[in-house]
Amino acid sequence: MWWKVTMRLRSLAVFSLALCCFSLIILTQVNIPAASLPPLSNSWPEPQVHSLPPTLARQDSTNSGDYFDLVKPPNVGHLVWSKFPIRVYVEHPVNINRSEDWVGAVLDVVREWGVYLPLEVVESSEVADLKILCQAPPLRQGLLRSRSGEAVYELYSTQEGDQTILSHRFSVYLNPNQVGKYIAATARHELGHALGIWGHSLMETDVLYFSQVRNPPPISARDVNTLKRVYEQPTRLGWSL
Repeated sequence: MWWKVTMRLRSLAVFSLALCCFSLIILTQVNIPAASLPPLSNSWPEPQVHSLPPTLARQDSTNSGDYFDLVKPPNVGHLVWSKFPIRVYVEHPVNINRSEDWVGAVLDVVREWGVYLPLEVVESSEVADLKILCQAPPLRQGLLRSRSGEAVYELYSTQEGDQTILSHRFSVYLNPNQVGKYIAATARHELGHALGIWGHSLMETDVLYFSQVRNPPPISARDVNTLKRVYEQPTRLGWSL
């Protein structure tokens, strides 16, 4: 498992953070351009709690617990979506064999997570909140081994009436070398990050386990419990600057 943080200026203030999976080394690097962002305490929204989505309000009758203590949010707070449905674009690759199988496997995963948060598949990447791409994760300085997948988010501002809202969007990269059940496994894992679980579980029976396993599990009660706890936390996302 490793982490990498990159921040850059785009338009008013846009920066990205990537969570790259299925490696056992933790690396952290932060690059903040000079004067790219105003002081956090003065200009950013105060952390507040959004209403819990009804799809996450259900109780876990199995008392399976969670791994919320392993979720490490950035300075903006937990990566909570507040406008639903979340618009998801799934790339239709033309440079891999049996591309229709790849698309089908990823769409199945979107439907699986859609039980817990409202997701809408859109045809255009331009309007998407979350893009799932059949591309190798971008090269990262100091990392030699390839990764199965990577989730990257960007912060940006949107105008809603007379308010400027701090927002985010995600790109999920899925290595096209994945085959069979591992396509869905990687998509399931990375989509879990993109929906708000910014960390890894230590149990192989969870989708957000830090490494790929021989028999990939379905979304577990612990995964859902962790996601629910994330959405009960304060965040600066979705609030007025």
